[in-house]
Parts: sequence; structure tokens; C-alpha cells
Amino acid sequence: MRSVADRIRHAVSFELIGLAMITPLGAWVFAIPMHDIGVVGIGAATLATGWNYLYNLGFDHLLRRFTGTTLKTVPMRIFHALLFEVGLLMILMPFIAWYLGITLWQAFVMDVAFALFYLVYAFVFNWAYDRLFPLPEWQTEKAGAAN
Repeated sequence: MRSVADRIRHAVSFELIGLAMITPLGAWVFAIPMHDIGVVGIGAATLATGWNYLYNLGFDHLLRRFTGTTLKTVPMRIFHALLFEVGLLMILMPFIAWYLGITLWQAFVMDVAFALFYLVYAFVFNWAYDRLFPLPEWQTEKAGAAN
């Protein structure tokens, strides 16, 4: 299982890289000033960082309890990313509507667009992160599976 420091590195790097990509993209797609998208992005990143930490901690505990490992298959990674985004959508939608002064429906549409971006981004980022920072237990499990 990942350490607290590793989980913090994961959550912060995920949000900083995502924010650097989504702010200019969101301003362009929604024709909203970069400043407003930036504030929404920073607020969303702050909320998402806390959610990311809690979600991944809980997910890993449940995964290890039910499967005996935290090693994720491709279908499990897809499920992991989808469930993360649904939870985040429920957290962010009211914030986006309030800050931008838009309806909940407009915030929903905007949040879904961001979620689609982050769905792909989360899958790619987490896969790359696991390759850059693999856990020692995965090497043992892979060796055992090969025998």
C-alpha cells in the first residue's frame, strides 16, 4: 500500500498537471475569461485534491480487502476512474454554479465536460504514476503469477 507521503505526491502532482492543462482549455471551450476558469479550476483542484486522497485511500483499502492486493487490472482502472469522477461531479457542481452565477444545469454540462477530460487524464496519469512509482508488492505478485 502507498505511504502518506506518496499519496500526497500523487494527489498534488495530479492536480497541478491537470490544472495547467484545463485552465486554458476551459477558457477557450466555454468562452469564459481565463481568470474565472482559473478560480473555478483552483477551487475545483483544492476540493478534488482532498477527494483524490480520501477516495484513493478508501478504494485501495476496499480493493485489498476484497482481492488481497492493490494491483489494478485495466477493467478495475476504468471502474476506479469512473467512480472517482461521479463522486467529484457531486462535489463540484454546486460550487461551479455558485461561483460563475450559472444554473445547476449549466454547471452540470460544464462539469461533465471537465469530467470527460479528467476521466481520460486520470486513467493515463494513474497508469503512468504506477509505472514511475511501482510498489514493491507488485513485483512479488507478478513473479508469483508467472509461476
